[in-house]
Amino acid sequence: MSFLPTGTVYGVLLNFRAEVEALAPQMSQPPYKAPPKAPVLYVKTANTWSPHGSAITVPASVPEVEVGATIAMVIGADGDVEGFVPMNDLSLPHASFFRPPVKFKCLDGFLGIGPAMRDAQEVADPAEFKLEVRINGALRQSVDFSQLVRDASQLLADVTGFMTLAHGDVLMLGCDAGRPLAKPGDRIEISAPGFETLSNTLVGEAA
Repeated sequence: MSFLPTGTVYGVLLNFRAEVEALAPQMSQPPYKAPPKAPVLYVKTANTWSPHGSAITVPASVPEVEVGATIAMVIGADGDVEGFVPMNDLSLPHASFFRPPVKFKCLDGFLGIGPAMRDAQEVADPAEFKLEVRINGALRQSVDFSQLVRDASQLLADVTGFMTLAHGDVLMLGCDAGRPLAKPGDRIEISAPGFETLSNTLVGEAA
């Protein structure tokens, strides 16, 4: 059986340097007027969860979706990291980078979840993680987790500094800039050394 979370899944915005650099001009504009000083979180609700190998339905009114390849920390019983799992944080393309509306991020099925959790004891340093995103077999993005603004341990410390994460909660490390677009009919594969490949196929909504 594929891995599925038992708690809340949290996404993190602006945790890759290239993403911050690309959006820096917008951060000085109203209503924010300055870069965030704390992690910017959002929730991927349980209706979004799609196991590895499942088909993900795209609404008929949506021509393309944005692929958000990442690796997430699974929280253990003592508040530490129990393991890591790849995820595909799908969303509708949008310009509201700071507080993305729920309707863009939480459509049914819009979170592909890796087939298995990798035990944290097997991981020497999460900064060594490298992801590849393939759409219909073609390489579309490479993600290097040495480029995080907050590395895994710092992100966890900063988040738990203002909220409690429970056993089974999941905290994504973030999605890099240059996220590829995919359309109904496409097969998305997210792979990383040491992890089982996550794959899902997009299907168009039935008329």
